[in-house]
Amino acid sequence: MNPTLNAVRAGVSRGLIELRQTLTTPMDLWNHVLPSVIYLVVLYFTRGDTVPGTAFSLGARTLPSLIGMTIVFSGLSTMMMSLAVEREDGTLLRAKAVPSGMVGYLVGKIVLVSSMTILNIAVILVPSLFLLDGLAIGSVTSWLTLAWVLVLGLVATLPLGAVLGALIDNPRNGGLAILPIMALIAISGIFYPLDGYPDWLASLGRVFPVYWLGLGMRSALLPDGMAAVEHAGSWQHLETLGVLGAWAIAGLVAAPIVLRRMARRESGSAVIARRERALQRAA
Repeated sequence: MNPTLNAVRAGVSRGLIELRQTLTTPMDLWNHVLPSVIYLVVLYFTRGDTVPGTAFSLGARTLPSLIGMTIVFSGLSTMMMSLAVEREDGTLLRAKAVPSGMVGYLVGKIVLVSSMTILNIAVILVPSLFLLDGLAIGSVTSWLTLAWVLVLGLVATLPLGAVLGALIDNPRNGGLAILPIMALIAISGIFYPLDGYPDWLASLGRVFPVYWLGLGMRSALLPDGMAAVEHAGSWQHLETLGVLGAWAIAGLVAAPIVLRRMARRESGSAVIARRERALQRAA
């Protein structure tokens, strides 16, 4: 049997086991879905407000952007912190000791994080279908658009999260890595239209996948007339496909290289040294 294919199958099994453990551990499950619950509360209290200059619900306008932000956070920060923590506790070292173990490990994490991302989106989306007015969810095209943007968004962000996790030696420094992610979200048009930013800042926001994930989700869930309030006055599906696709290719090329280099540096002595440093900080 092909070793890589065998590793992929083992990774899928590992991811499903970790998913079952997460879903059956109340504290872990709550920690995962808490942000989505907070987003849902925000949408509830903004459902009666309107987008400035229109009669359209502000909550309905914000919902797709929050879904895009959920994908970004899951793909980047969740994947990043998982690798950083399991690098310190020796999980990655054990995976390295198995033939094609890093492939299986990465596939397992992708299965776990992708599944929890879909669950978080469902926590936000399903109640919002009943709470918010104006959502365009009555056509097959809307759901197909939501599906391809979701899949491409995960492919664009999960490898980048793995790269960030491989670069962080101490999981307690993960908060510093989250700050740039928060900065990207701030200039992505999710909470404030890009037209309100200086041209150079708006252009910078359009370089990264956060803006395009939000735009793609808005194109899936909002009426076509709402495209007029977007920065370019349209949904820009081809541009969304191109930018997310470019980030996906970059991540898929970079992630295996960075992970292999990180795995080569892993050793029992390195794991022990990190544990001792962690115990000293806790003492």
